[in-house]
Amino acid sequence: MGAFTFFLRLSFTSYVLLLVFISCSESVSAEKGEGEITDGGLHNLRTHAIRLSSVVLEATCSPSPLTSTSIKGSSTKPSLKILHKHNPCSKSKRTKSSENLLMDILQQDRARVESVQHRLLDDVRKDLLKSSKAKLPAQSGRSIGTGNYIVRVGFGTPKKDLTLIFDTGSDLTWIQCEPCAKACYSQQDPIFDPSKSTSYSNITCNTTECNKLKSATGITPGCSASTSACIYGIQYGDQSFSVGYFAHETLTISPSDVFPKFLFGCGQNQEGLFAGAAGLIGLGRDTLSLVSQTASKYGRVFSYCLPSRTSSIGYLALGQTGISSSVKFTPMLSDSRSAGFYFIRMTDFSVGGRKLGIPNSVFTTSSTIIDSGTVITRLPPSAYTPLRTAFRNAMSKYPLTDPISILDTCYDLTNYTTVLIPKIGMFYSPGIMVDVDPSGILIAATASQVCLAFAPNTDDGDVAILGNTQQKNLEVIYDVAKGRVGFGPGSCG
Repeated sequence: MGAFTFFLRLSFTSYVLLLVFISCSESVSAEKGEGEITDGGLHNLRTHAIRLSSVVLEATCSPSPLTSTSIKGSSTKPSLKILHKHNPCSKSKRTKSSENLLMDILQQDRARVESVQHRLLDDVRKDLLKSSKAKLPAQSGRSIGTGNYIVRVGFGTPKKDLTLIFDTGSDLTWIQCEPCAKACYSQQDPIFDPSKSTSYSNITCNTTECNKLKSATGITPGCSASTSACIYGIQYGDQSFSVGYFAHETLTISPSDVFPKFLFGCGQNQEGLFAGAAGLIGLGRDTLSLVSQTASKYGRVFSYCLPSRTSSIGYLALGQTGISSSVKFTPMLSDSRSAGFYFIRMTDFSVGGRKLGIPNSVFTTSSTIIDSGTVITRLPPSAYTPLRTAFRNAMSKYPLTDPISILDTCYDLTNYTTVLIPKIGMFYSPGIMVDVDPSGILIAATASQVCLAFAPNTDDGDVAILGNTQQKNLEVIYDVAKGRVGFGPGSCG
């Protein structure tokens, strides 16, 4: 164990990532209230009417039940309930005010995006940055895994149900394991004990399985001198990390969906802001991801609906059934910089029913990824500026207030109960348009600082990121086998 402990202490000195979270909102019919405005009846075509109380982070539990009929094809494909990390109905108690929680969300989101951008820099730009005085993140590790949404799955024989963060930007699945040789953070479920499972086994060093870790984590695996066990290491932008044994175990998604010899990390040293989750489940494109390891049954297809409110329940569905004609697909692009992320082609925006006409070169220069772990969508400045201008023009009747962190278009709406906000549409190749749900347009901690939930990148060459706020209440389908991502009407509250 001495060599293993030594590895635990030395594994992380130069890698970056982060945890992020999200807010809530809902669409309602316009109702009379203080400060309410109308637009001659045209708001149904160009605007959403929202109640102010719906855009502030919820502090009390008001759950909306998820029934099997809420999930398309739920009778024929397994589905997992999705909860927000800061769901007020969960066992973990919120210890911060809404204002401080939102600041944490935005700061951690910034750290994640910096890490994503650094990872996806092409070699030429990396060389230029090295030779200049440009500041890079203090730790430039791989951008994988965050903490927005959680699901429950089973590990081991007999099965132990565990709450895990899920993330499309992660590949390796890991959980905390006894005996926690170095350290384990506090989690809601009992920590998994591999010695009590009849199906657990460590992976040996220098095997094909062990060598797969480098592409999934960005870190060369270690080796225990005493046991010859393969050791993984992974770190996130807020310096959260996990180190432990790489192993086989039985994974249970549902009673009829059981996967023996699932490759995962059995963590012996963890620190970080994982909000009581037992670990993380990776839905990326690498060979070690859940998507790849279950391909023989699910065909490398999964979908989810992220709830619009933190107290609501969404779903993560695995496999494919009949696809509604209302689902719109855009090609999933290949990119030599990272096989793990899901690249798509964003082309334009509309605000209030009017297309902005952003030049095609803006998004072809930057490329775009869709990411369940980034909260706020990041756009090239040449795309964000016209979006912001059009949004401000449509919101000119409301008073602007001070920016907050990365959000520069904020309003003081304390004198309003209901407001009209312009509809926002996102355009993707080959010319499809996806409406952003009303819950994905604004983010707020209090009614005195309600902000547009988009932000600019530093440079037009930085990769654009479609964040989870703009994915709320949509059915998002990842058809990896056919190389496409679909968007359809969601129904998860």
